[in-house]
Amino acid sequence: MLKKVLLGVGGVLVLAILVVLGLAATKPATFHVERSATISAPPSVVFANLEDFHQWAAWSPWEKLDPAMQKTFGGAPKGVGATYAWRGNGDVGEGNMTVTESRPSEHVAIRLEFLKPFAATNTTTYSVKPTAGGSEITWAMEGPNSFMGKVMSVFVDMDTMVGKDFELGLSNLKRLSER
Repeated sequence: MLKKVLLGVGGVLVLAILVVLGLAATKPATFHVERSATISAPPSVVFANLEDFHQWAAWSPWEKLDPAMQKTFGGAPKGVGATYAWRGNGDVGEGNMTVTESRPSEHVAIRLEFLKPFAATNTTTYSVKPTAGGSEITWAMEGPNSFMGKVMSVFVDMDTMVGKDFELGLSNLKRLSER
């Protein structure tokens, strides 16, 4: 009797794993997360907080997750070639960023490389457009969706998971820029 129960449970477990793997196989090969906000400040003010990694502690949603996070700045002081590396607790992991494009008051592109808790390389962009009374900013991130990422997305969608952080960061950026 016990043997039949164990075989039944094992069969259900194998079936569940196959279903998850099958669903993961249907997920797209890339991901894209994007959020926008309107800020009552000129594009030049918003942009200044984006292209200079030294300013990120004031608005980044991840900075407060680990007050003891180790940070290293390098390359250019800001704009193309500026680098930022971090190493922190399990909430922030380890990685580095490099500004790869910068058009004053308009656009910043960053190569974002995560080293821990898992390796991934993505592109993050910030686009700033003038609007009546301020700026519209769009924060986007895209990259390859590894098989492990596809498996994770069966349970938690990347847009939902990262989108909340983008919304918090944009809210912080708004507060900082509107001072």
